[in-house]
Amino acid sequence: MTTTVPAPAAPTRTKAGLTSGKLPNWAPWALLAASFAVSAAVLGVVAGASGDEFSLGGWLALGAVVYLVLIYAISRIVEGGRRAVDRFITGVVTLAFGIAMIPLISVSITVIANGFARFDAEFFSTSMRGALGEGGGGLHAIMGTLLITLAAAVISIPIGLMTAVYLVEYGANNRLARSITFLVDVMTGIPSIVAGLFAYAVFALIFGPGVRMGVVGAIALSVLMIPVVVRSTEEMLRLVPNELREASYALGVPKWLTIVKVVLPTSIAGITTGVMLAVARVIGETAPLLITAGFTDSMNYNLFDGRMQTLPVYIYSQYAYQGIPAEAYVDRAWAGALTLILIVMVLNLVARIVAKVFAPKTGR
Repeated sequence: MTTTVPAPAAPTRTKAGLTSGKLPNWAPWALLAASFAVSAAVLGVVAGASGDEFSLGGWLALGAVVYLVLIYAISRIVEGGRRAVDRFITGVVTLAFGIAMIPLISVSITVIANGFARFDAEFFSTSMRGALGEGGGGLHAIMGTLLITLAAAVISIPIGLMTAVYLVEYGANNRLARSITFLVDVMTGIPSIVAGLFAYAVFALIFGPGVRMGVVGAIALSVLMIPVVVRSTEEMLRLVPNELREASYALGVPKWLTIVKVVLPTSIAGITTGVMLAVARVIGETAPLLITAGFTDSMNYNLFDGRMQTLPVYIYSQYAYQGIPAEAYVDRAWAGALTLILIVMVLNLVARIVAKVFAPKTGR
């Protein structure tokens, strides 16, 4: 006679107080849609009653506030207080991200839409020499921007790198290192016009008042670049583990060679990113270049002789000193702005490629 062993009873699950329920995955999206629908209806009625136009910004702001209130209240009823706070904070963070993206997307769309009117071969192959009204281009401004920024980078990057190496590897938090760090922090916040006045004053003492040269603009930009390069490189060098340095010292490698072969290659990705941030910081400066390099309508490839046009000054001059027809000057200004954004984008892509290629390989 066989005896049947009864199957064990399934354990009974008791709901804890903190997990009393859970909203379905579609609930937040439904609440978001309902919040914006209700906000649109309310603002539509108010606008119709007062005779004003429908406010898009007010609709977005009111919809976001209504959503945060609803998601917190409903989640607190269904899921408990901890989950409700989590959903509320998630909504606030998402809302902050959306607010941050609005001006970026708006600027990009505006520049692209207006810049394509003169984004043609003539703009990239001619200068403004002899051009009145329509026609002309920005080749002289593009070349001036590239040359001056390149010269500023050649000046700033070695000085910034060596200063950061001293602060991290040799300074050991001594009085001189603390003084340099304080001065670098002060230089980080100086207005760009001050850097332009400084460079102009230095060269005016040598060449006399009224000097305008590309190299003066490069010096002004380097004053703005050096603090950014120093601070970013310093932070990247501090992230290198001391064990790597100690292992190199244990093998008898001198300190300077350890820095060159171990420390710098390990942090090259972060250093490259910091350098590109410094370049992006100065490539769009207008005030210091207007004082130091001036503006011209002709090509000039010599940094040490005569005025040199740059894209920021070109955009300013085209928009500020409009001729007839005014649309031609505005179109050239927008095309210059789009070109400047594309140059910054290309430099950032190159920096990412360099960082990826030269970064230390961690796997095999």
